Amino acid sequence: MITSLQASLSSTIHHHHHHLHRIPPSTAVAHPPRKISATNSPLQRSISHSTPRRRTLLSLSAIIASDLAFSSAVFSDTSSRSIAAGEFSEIPGSGGVKALDLIQGSGPSPVDGDLIAIHYYGRLAAKQGWRFDSTYDHKDGSGESLPFVFTLGSGKVIAGIEAAVKSMKVGGIRRIIIPPSQGYQSTSQEPIPPNFFDRQRLFTTIFNPTRLANGEGSTLGTLVFDIELVRVRHQ
Repeated sequence: MITSLQASLSSTIHHHHHHLHRIPPSTAVAHPPRKISATNSPLQRSISHSTPRRRTLLSLSAIIASDLAFSSAVFSDTSSRSIAAGEFSEIPGSGGVKALDLIQGSGPSPVDGDLIAIHYYGRLAAKQGWRFDSTYDHKDGSGESLPFVFTLGSGKVIAGIEAAVKSMKVGGIRRIIIPPSQGYQSTSQEPIPPNFFDRQRLFTTIFNPTRLANGEGSTLGTLVFDIELVRVRHQ
């Protein structure tokens, strides 16, 4: 299943490569990506009659195939850098987190104890790619987008994000697929969507007791993040 997913991604990257345009961060939020699901589409009908794991894989395929161009658009300073074509690979020692480097960074890499800042775009595979949070929606008083700042190795952030940024360099952009075991284990783990309704929808999906009892725990919490490592401060 993962092999076919990677092949679909690689094909999509080549198709969209010549159509990517940079949109400044200040305008990116005003143009959200089109919604993945359509009420009567063949994909939606297929998802509704499939197994939980099949639904997740179909959702991941739709997410990855639909918005590579959006990733190039929303992240900052990509005008002189090209989106790399490639395949997902598992990050060693990550517990199953898979990564694809869209843009290679050229700055320093973080280590445990560093204060780091990232921009991210987070989606939930169980909801057909529903975007539950984006740092470009987080604004300061002047309207500038605020990155998410945390101390690497503090344990406050979900393990999948920590594993992903440890092997990145400042300026890099990486897409990651986080399995439930490396995603949210509690409602207090960061990053936490600031909007109450987004938080409620995210956590009631991941920790749905009925669906967990039905054996869907291996699919409910699968996350897809696009991450840009903005800066690293050694402490």
